[in-house]
Amino acid sequence: MALTRRAFLAALILLLLALNVAAADRPILFVHGNGDTAALWHTTIWRFESNGYDPSLLFAIDFPHPRARSDDTKPQDNRSSTADQLKELSAKISEIQSRTGQKQLALVGSSRGGYPIRNYTKNFPGGAANVSHAILCGTPNHGIYANPTNLDDEFNGSGTFLSGLNSGDEVHPGVKFMTIRSDSNDKYAQPDGRFIGMRGQPTNVTYASPELRGAQNAVLPGLDHREVAFHPLAFKTMYAFITGREPETIDIISEVLPFLNGFVSGWANGAPTNLPLASATVEIFEVDPASGRRLGEAVHRRTTSADGVWGLFTAKPTSYYEFVVSADGYPTTHIYRTPFPRSSAYIHLRLRPPADSEKGTGSMVTLLRPRGYLGHGRDTFLIDGKVPAGVNEGVPGTAEAKMRFEPGPLRPVRVVLNKEAMTVLTHPLDSGHIVIAEFHY
Repeated sequence: MALTRRAFLAALILLLLALNVAAADRPILFVHGNGDTAALWHTTIWRFESNGYDPSLLFAIDFPHPRARSDDTKPQDNRSSTADQLKELSAKISEIQSRTGQKQLALVGSSRGGYPIRNYTKNFPGGAANVSHAILCGTPNHGIYANPTNLDDEFNGSGTFLSGLNSGDEVHPGVKFMTIRSDSNDKYAQPDGRFIGMRGQPTNVTYASPELRGAQNAVLPGLDHREVAFHPLAFKTMYAFITGREPETIDIISEVLPFLNGFVSGWANGAPTNLPLASATVEIFEVDPASGRRLGEAVHRRTTSADGVWGLFTAKPTSYYEFVVSADGYPTTHIYRTPFPRSSAYIHLRLRPPADSEKGTGSMVTLLRPRGYLGHGRDTFLIDGKVPAGVNEGVPGTAEAKMRFEPGPLRPVRVVLNKEAMTVLTHPLDSGHIVIAEFHY
């Protein structure tokens, strides 16, 4: 009888230990999409942290050359292949395993970011054993189109890469898979090729292109291609899938002193890089949200070294800031930001050459929404009290809008996106300045 009781107690202890391990936070690696950066994930990371998730277990990757090749088999300057991204993802996973001492990670990918996740679990030796959960948000798993031409385009559902991923089982049986998609509002899951240069032509894919056989497939109606990764409802869905419980809040809980950091990157061969840019100067000014005027001298100033890092900067969680970034070969870029409620090491600053519309005289103000597109009738987006031209009707398809202003003294311009608003100042184009109003949500 004593032996039976001892065996029972031993089994109970093992069960409790198993439950404790199951309830513990596991590392999560967030994987960005085509042309993007790790910076897109900072609001999602904030939401995990606001629910008590251990910040030391939340990671995001920066692929150095984030834009896909036009032909996956041919080298192309500042473009990455599917093999490149698989190699870089596997190295990042190994780094996180070493840092955390945990073998298994949860992987969360936005759009193209889901491809290396699937490639890793299916084709990388031992990869699936390192992954507990895989969440693919808006990933065009069956292509943004499917036809017998351009078979070396990784986005072609009939092409070599996706045909290989989708052959046999679409998910690995040892990994918990989830897809998150829109109902019909994802510009890369459309029956018509309007958004991929094939207007009026069938794509041969459906709204359900992101779904996978054997996965838990979630649909978030009305959200766009980016929002299915970065919207609060997307966070709620992925949090419940990874932890097995509903989040206590989908809001972001402020910290007393947010610490901000990131790196400066640039542009090459007509596309963004995620490579650090040295000798870039970053100045940060606190600004009046009503007028856009600077409230004194710069509160932070640094010239980047080879690592491109521009911080560390201690922010006020309710303050509005203007980041002024300058580097040889780029316009002086004034990036106005709404308040940062929490710390982040992923506040990256990307410089780019001026667009044709940003040349000449006068000034240009750009409204930028990195974590979603602009939808008429769904979103409120205003520059100087007006709806900017150039934003398509119907399915949301662009993350930015511009408005040009005549030459003259610096003037305040109110920029509104849904519940966020800020006031920026115009700066002259002919002196090499561009102005961006960048929103968190």
